[in-house]
Amino acid sequence: MITLYDCATAPSPRRARILLAEKGVPHETVQVDLRSGEHFGDAYRAINPACTVPALRTDDGLVLTDNAAIAAWAEARFPEPPLLGDTPAAKAEVASWHWRAEFEGLMAVAEALRNGSPAMANRALPGTVDYAQIPALAERGLARTRQFLATLNERLAGREFLATERFSIADITAVVAVDFARVVKVRPGDEHPHLLRWREALGRRPSINA
Repeated sequence: MITLYDCATAPSPRRARILLAEKGVPHETVQVDLRSGEHFGDAYRAINPACTVPALRTDDGLVLTDNAAIAAWAEARFPEPPLLGDTPAAKAEVASWHWRAEFEGLMAVAEALRNGSPAMANRALPGTVDYAQIPALAERGLARTRQFLATLNERLAGREFLATERFSIADITAVVAVDFARVVKVRPGDEHPHLLRWREALGRRPSINA
C-alpha cells in the first residue's frame, strides 16, 4: 500500500495530496503533527531522517522524502493524466513555470514566515538544523510574494492554466503558494483579476480541496 505522511495544515504535503488526487493514486494517509514536534520524534525520524513532510512510502517500500521525488515517481508510475507535460516543449514550459512557482512563490512566502514569525525562532529553514532568523529576509520575502502575485496575474491574462493548455504541476505549486501567502497576510485582490479567476476555477477541481 502507498502511504503518504502528511500534515493537513502545511503547504508542502498539500502539493503531494493534490498531485496524488489528480492522478487518482490509491493511498493511505498518516498525519504527522508538526505543531507538537512529532516530525522530530524517533518514530518519524526512522521514516525520514530529514524530519520534513511530505514523505511517501511506495508499495514496493521505497521512501521518497521530497515533492520533486514524489512527482517524478508518480508521473512515471501513473502517467495519466500527465502533470509534467506530454511533449518536449510542454515538459520544458511546465518545468519553467513550476520552478518559478516554487522559487518565486513558495520560497518567498516561507522566507517571510520563517524569518518573521516569533513561533519560528531559530527555525528559519526546515529540517534538523537550527538556523537563526534574519529579519531583513522577512521583509524581502513579503516583497517577493507580492511580486509573485503580480507575475501570476500577468501570466494568466487570457489563459486557463499557468503552463501549456492543461492543468499541470505548475498550477499545483502556484495555487499552494497563493493560498499559503495568507499566513503572511498577502492575498490577491482587485488588482489581480486574472489570478482571482484562475483561483476560482481551480477551486472547482476536487483535488484542490483534497
